[in-house]
Amino acid sequence: MKYARLLSLIFALFFTCTGQVLAYDDLSIVDAQIAAHPNQSGIYVLDKGEDALLARAWLADHAQKTIEVQYFIWSTDNIGILASEALLRAADRGVKVRVIVDDLLVDAPDKSLLALAKHPNIEIRIYNPQHSVGTPFHKRLLNIAVNFRGVNQRMHDKTFIVDGKLAITGGRNMAAEYFDYNTEYNFRDRDALLLGNVAANMQISFDKFWASPLSAPVEELYDGLGIIQKHVSVKDAEIQKIYTDLHDYAKNPENFSPENREAIQNTPQAFMRLAEQLIWTDITFISDTPGKNSNKLLLGGGGKSTEKLAALVENAQSEIVIQSPYLVMSSEAKKLFKNAIKRGVKVRINTNSLAATDNIQAFSGYRNQREILTKMGIEIYEFKPDAQITQQLVRHKTSGVIKPPIFAIHAKTMVVDNKTVYIGTFNFDPRSQNLNTEVGVIVENTQLAKEVQTAIEVDMQPENSWSAATDNPDKFASASKRRRVIAYQLTPIKPLL
Repeated sequence: MKYARLLSLIFALFFTCTGQVLAYDDLSIVDAQIAAHPNQSGIYVLDKGEDALLARAWLADHAQKTIEVQYFIWSTDNIGILASEALLRAADRGVKVRVIVDDLLVDAPDKSLLALAKHPNIEIRIYNPQHSVGTPFHKRLLNIAVNFRGVNQRMHDKTFIVDGKLAITGGRNMAAEYFDYNTEYNFRDRDALLLGNVAANMQISFDKFWASPLSAPVEELYDGLGIIQKHVSVKDAEIQKIYTDLHDYAKNPENFSPENREAIQNTPQAFMRLAEQLIWTDITFISDTPGKNSNKLLLGGGGKSTEKLAALVENAQSEIVIQSPYLVMSSEAKKLFKNAIKRGVKVRINTNSLAATDNIQAFSGYRNQREILTKMGIEIYEFKPDAQITQQLVRHKTSGVIKPPIFAIHAKTMVVDNKTVYIGTFNFDPRSQNLNTEVGVIVENTQLAKEVQTAIEVDMQPENSWSAATDNPDKFASASKRRRVIAYQLTPIKPLL
C-alpha cells in the first residue's frame, strides 16, 4: 500500500464524520460547559498533532452557523485538500465560512481557489496580496523593489473559530507536517483548544482583519486586465467539477484500516473526554492590528503582541521558560532578558538545533548571538532531530518509511513564574517582533503553567535536546548545513529573520 495513499485515507476519515455516527447534538455539551462557567473561558492544550487534527475535524463537522479561519500557510497536500473539503461540506449545509490566508505561501490552483470563493456560503480573502494570488511575476518583482517593508509584512495568525464560542489557536498551520503526518519532516507543535468568552474576542480580531484594506477578496484579485493582474475565470461546470472532485477525494473508503475506522467512530467520545479535562480560568487573547504597526518604510516598530509579551518578561520574578523554533533576539529583547537575569530571574529556552531546524537563515541569526546569550546567563537547549519524545507524541506508525522523519520544534510558548502561560504564533525573533502580525492566549493558571512547563522541560532533557553551552550541537549537523549557515551569518539579514 502506498504511504501517500494511506495518508489521504487517514485524513479522509478524520474529515468525513458521517451524520450516522454523529447524529445527536454534541454542541449541547459545549453550551452546557460554557453556561456552567460564566465570565470564564475553557482551555485544553493540544500537544499531539493527531489530537489537534481530530479537534479541528470535530469543530468543522459540528459548526452550526459560522466558521472563521485565519492561516499563514494552507498547503495543497492531503491535509490542506481535506480541510478545504471539510469547509466546503460545512458551507453546503448552510454554515457561513470566511477564510483569510496570507499571500506569501499560497500554492492553491487559481481555479480551485476561485471556485471555492464563488460558493454562496464561502468568502475567501488574501492578506497583503503582493506575491502570489493574482500577481504576475514581474509585478511581484516591482512590489519588492518599491515596497520592501510591505512585501515582508505578513499575517502569521492562526485561528479557527466556530459559532463564536469554540476556537483553536497556536503554532500549527494547515499542512501535514504540523500534524505529524509528513514522511520526511514533522514539527513538535502546540495549540490551545478554547471555549467561551475568549472565542468571542478572537472573532473580534478576525473581523478587524476581514475589514482591513490589506485583506482582498479572491474574486477581485483575479478580475484583472492581465498586465498588472492575472485574469482567471471559472465556469459553472468547472466549479461543480471542482466541488465533486473534492467530495469524492474525501469520501473514498478504499483501504480504510480497522484502526482508522475505530478512530473516527470514537470521535464523539474522544471529544467528550477532552472536554472533561478543560481548565476554566481567565484567558486573554492578544493580537496585532492589520499591518502590525504604523511604519511604512523601516523594518522596526513593534506591535501589540510584542508589548504584551515584553510586559510578561518585565514583570517576571523568578523564572521564564520558553519554547520557540527560532531564537534571534533584537537589542531590545536582549536588554529585557539581561535585566530579568540581573534581578534573579532564571531563564531557560528550548529551540531548534542546526541539525533539526527548517530555517537556516533564522538559525544564522541565532548562531551569531548564541555565545552572547549563554554568557548573559540564559540556559539554551537545542532540540535533536531524532528526539525520543517523538515516540510519545506520535501515536501512529509511519509504515513503509525506511528513515524516520526529522522532528523539530515549531511550538511558540512561554511560562512565567510557574503561573502565567503564553501559547500562540509569536517566534522570538525580529520578524515576529516588528513585521508579522501575531496572535496567542495568555493564561493565568498555576495548574496549566505546571503542565506546559513540565512538557517543555521534558523536551529539554538530554535524550531530546543538546546543551548549547556544553555539547557543541552544530557538530551533529551535516557539513552542507554548516557551510550554508556560515554563509548566511555574513549577510545583513537580521531584521528580516
